[in-house]
Amino acid sequence: MSSPGTTLPKHTPGADEADSLTRTIAAPAAKRARPRLRALDGLRLIAALMVAAYHYGGRDGEITEAWGSSPRLQFPTAHSWFAYGCLGVQIFFVISGFVICMSGWGRPLRAFFASRASRLLPSYWAAIVLVTAVFALPVVAYEAVSPSDALVNLTMLQQPLGVDRVLGVCWTLWAELRFYALFALCVVLPGANRARVILFCAVWTLAAVIAEGANEPLLDLVLMPEYAPFFIGGIGIYLLHRDRRDLTAWGIVGVSWLIGQHYAVSRLWHAPNPDFFSYRTSFGIIAVVTAGFAAVLLIALGALHRVDWQWLTVAGALTYPFYLVHEHLGWVTVAVLHRKLGLPSYATFGLTIAAMLILAWLLNRFVEERLTPLIRNGLLIRK
Repeated sequence: MSSPGTTLPKHTPGADEADSLTRTIAAPAAKRARPRLRALDGLRLIAALMVAAYHYGGRDGEITEAWGSSPRLQFPTAHSWFAYGCLGVQIFFVISGFVICMSGWGRPLRAFFASRASRLLPSYWAAIVLVTAVFALPVVAYEAVSPSDALVNLTMLQQPLGVDRVLGVCWTLWAELRFYALFALCVVLPGANRARVILFCAVWTLAAVIAEGANEPLLDLVLMPEYAPFFIGGIGIYLLHRDRRDLTAWGIVGVSWLIGQHYAVSRLWHAPNPDFFSYRTSFGIIAVVTAGFAAVLLIALGALHRVDWQWLTVAGALTYPFYLVHEHLGWVTVAVLHRKLGLPSYATFGLTIAAMLILAWLLNRFVEERLTPLIRNGLLIRK
């Protein structure tokens, strides 16, 4: 969710123009101002913790080297539950559809772009530098990417360029960027309203289904059939947040849930096989996807309005930097705590989560809070 604009000092060059534009942008939004949905902040953190549990104990790969053995041996019972944590990404996408529709409603394209860039880039840049630096240390067993590839990663365009990724989780940011681009061009640029948003959801849903049937790589790249239902479902939920009697919006959410659970099951389910690390039941996958849709919907409809604790705002602020750093730096932390210091598996798991949350707080406090307003206001200045 975008942070409110910050007024520039009076003597800063271009401050009057930026301040004027900020007031112009903020005025329509103020008329429709609603209380902050702190429960949504809490859900974002839960989704991030789900993904962390998956990366630490629900899969094999590099984390096996950190533990010294497969997580299935470290967590004999819990690993089968941790395996469902990867679905936190789908929940993120539903939340993103909701938040981006809310953020883009009533905003000009320039302000929308400024809000997204200033929200994503500060912690992302810091995470790229931090992970690259840590992996370059001689005592760290994991190999850093080349200097050239690390520089390309700063653009967030490393995946389509075929460049090695510094952050394993950045593939989700590439999906987010494509969603932002589609929404900006089709909704924000001409001006968001109910009819235009509904048309966008309908056309994207149909086009994504056609793309899946056509098996055309370019269409898949642009339309993201596998993830489109989750973004579209979140947009539909935002329409219900505006008017719960909107039957068309209910239809958008229902169709998105039906298609979304299909993709989740088809991509994440497999028959029981000893060669696979974990086995997720199709019922379990459907249940998690349904719970994600239902949680965002309940928040949007005000059913969880009592979940309005102040600390949830902080939790929401920590989610993005935590998500960025938890995987790769988690490998290093697990190796130190478990293999070098000899701490038990569950103690290592909990302390690693805590360490990543503390690091996320530091990134939020000393990177995001300083750079976000600078980037946003800089992009809003008219020259």
